[in-house]
Amino acid sequence: MIKAVLVMNTQGKPRLAKFYEFQVPLSLSLQTLGINISIYRSLDVIFTLCFYVVVDQTVEKQQEAIRNVFSVLCSRPEHVSNFVDAESFFGPDSRLVYKHFATLYFVFIFDSSENELAMLDLIQVFVETLDKCFRNVCELDIVFNYSKMHTIVDEIILGGQVLETSSTEVMKAVEEISKCALLPICFLTRAFFFTF
Repeated sequence: MIKAVLVMNTQGKPRLAKFYEFQVPLSLSLQTLGINISIYRSLDVIFTLCFYVVVDQTVEKQQEAIRNVFSVLCSRPEHVSNFVDAESFFGPDSRLVYKHFATLYFVFIFDSSENELAMLDLIQVFVETLDKCFRNVCELDIVFNYSKMHTIVDEIILGGQVLETSSTEVMKAVEEISKCALLPICFLTRAFFFTF
């Protein structure tokens, strides 16, 4: 399973960070949060409070993981392998593969169920798709077309599982989504009702 997809520049600024696996600490309880259970009679309120605290903690852990990944990448010489053990900051059985293009690092973090060379090839598919979409992609394309980049990633990977490995098929799907986004809402509603 793919645990995360990161795109960051050579200064360490993340341009895309998509995490597919969240590790919530098991020691999280209402007592550690300082919440008296007798005050809240509704379980929904308690679960909502716990959810907000867990989300806040995972965002901090994600930011820490991004910093750790960048510190590993910037300290590696250019002539070494693109594969790194990521067990120290992504848990046991985690691997990291990256590719450096111009001013961007493309990083995939995954577990042992995925093949390392297949992940390196998937990075190549991702970059080829971005090149087809933006015509020689650069960092500014990624910054100003953030939603399109997320669409491309979602067409390739969903929920940590690889969906598509062909850049032409991904481009067809992205073009279809772009066409649908340009149509007026009333036209889409009418077309929806007339097709059934």
